[in-house]
Amino acid sequence: MPKKAVILVSGGLDSTTVLSMALNQGYECYTLSFDYGQRHRSELEAAQRVSESVAVAEHKVVVLDLGTIGGSALTDTAIDVPEYETTGIPVTYVPARNTVFLSIALGWAEVLGANDIFLGVNAVDYSGYPDCRPEYISAFEAMANLATKAGVEGQRLNIHAPLIALTKAEIVQAGVALGVDYSQTVSCYQASLDGLACGKCDSCRLRAQGFLEAGLKDPTRYKKSA
Repeated sequence: MPKKAVILVSGGLDSTTVLSMALNQGYECYTLSFDYGQRHRSELEAAQRVSESVAVAEHKVVVLDLGTIGGSALTDTAIDVPEYETTGIPVTYVPARNTVFLSIALGWAEVLGANDIFLGVNAVDYSGYPDCRPEYISAFEAMANLATKAGVEGQRLNIHAPLIALTKAEIVQAGVALGVDYSQTVSCYQASLDGLACGKCDSCRLRAQGFLEAGLKDPTRYKKSA
């Protein structure tokens, strides 16, 4: 009987690659997305599309509203999504997002009897988010094993971040080798309702650079003004 795993999927390039990696390792995958008040809501459709295309065991969408606390250009329409980030932590950082997401994933994993959680954080070609670092993943895993019934009873919980030390080009190459169809994914911070990318935000630029450096055709659909 295959081991169960909860996979955080945003509908973007990184999480889709991680899902393919987990499936390739033989896990029975349960995908989890969040409707958290993000302005780029077409990513939810992409997450559903990706999950259905690989026949996961179950795809779940949890509704939150991180927009009620604001503080990020991704949840507060009063804050513009910048085309070029300055130094420091960017305004596209969503306060405590990965901690909230992983906590809910942890709860679902316990319910499912899954010992493994996968997510697509990256500490190389990323935008400077503090919750995308190896130290954070290690700290959360330690907390998970202290704070859960499963952990206390000896069912060790593992947080997998297989992309954390890869460049965007290496991620793209790994995904293509696994047969990932990146045309199904949406990475843009301000994608249109039908998933067209702006081609200007930090996420778009990192994605485009990844395909360029990998020597592969970029299948991203861009807005005509981009």
